[in-house]
Amino acid sequence: MARKVILDIDPGIDDALALTLALFDPRLEVLAVTATAGCVGHEQATANLQALVNFLDPPRLPRLGSAPADVELSPWPYRLDGSDGLGGIDLPQVSLHGSHVAEKVITETVRAHPRQVTLVALGPLTNLARSFRRDPTLVELLQEVVVCGGTLRGAGDATAVADTNFAADPLSARAVIREPVAKVLVPLETIGQVALGFDLLDQLPDESSRGGELVRRMLPHAYRAQRQVLGSEGITLPGTVALASVVHPALFERTAVVADVETSGELTAGMLVIDRRQARTGSPTADIVSGCDAAGVVDFLIRGLQAAAAAT
Repeated sequence: MARKVILDIDPGIDDALALTLALFDPRLEVLAVTATAGCVGHEQATANLQALVNFLDPPRLPRLGSAPADVELSPWPYRLDGSDGLGGIDLPQVSLHGSHVAEKVITETVRAHPRQVTLVALGPLTNLARSFRRDPTLVELLQEVVVCGGTLRGAGDATAVADTNFAADPLSARAVIREPVAKVLVPLETIGQVALGFDLLDQLPDESSRGGELVRRMLPHAYRAQRQVLGSEGITLPGTVALASVVHPALFERTAVVADVETSGELTAGMLVIDRRQARTGSPTADIVSGCDAAGVVDFLIRGLQAAAAAT
């Protein structure tokens, strides 16, 4: 039976790739996809989500939720995804009538499928925190939350100690971490184990399909940007690694932790704080993914892109 999921994304290149994989994976039933500001602003995030789903035209259309307009997030520390978030590929824009804000879509979808839905959060945790405030019973109705964010050892990328998703909205990150819901964190260190060199470009499907065209137009920009901005000769794809942990949990090592998020520190806002004391207090608040089979994740990526290309 396919696993029911909601994807909450800030659709830059990485999350667009994860969305492409998810929409055409028979092991997943994507009930809804919601947008949040992050690597792009809220208007661009909503426009990208609508354009991506329209372009890919999956066999089963999920519900779409727009990013809330009344949220101010911390600015992204650097731009890797181009002015439109998708590498400047200029997808045809569409306007969907009757769309609802993300938190409404999340709460209604979870209520319709109690204890069956895994929410996969690939961007800042704004929408999920708002959903819990809107309907506190979601804690009992969600099967699991998978969060792309946090750091295992406090080595950040947005700041010295925080990743981009937690640094963008520390208050929401803390609210979600503190909720008594089953949750899995996929941190920067584990994502970094799956480094993708330029040889990935040779393994992409050709441009004869919509899926192939999309990834072949986006990914070269990601490689150029990471080299120019970060001096990296390869790329990491956080959303893809997080999605792989949902589809292939056996590829990942999990460790139960007592964790919280710093919200007010001048230098540490957004830092995932793990209690490592031998005599720690409290029960574990999350599982954190401490390692993965990198080759297995890359295989998941390549096979998934081929499947998406075949279906489009």
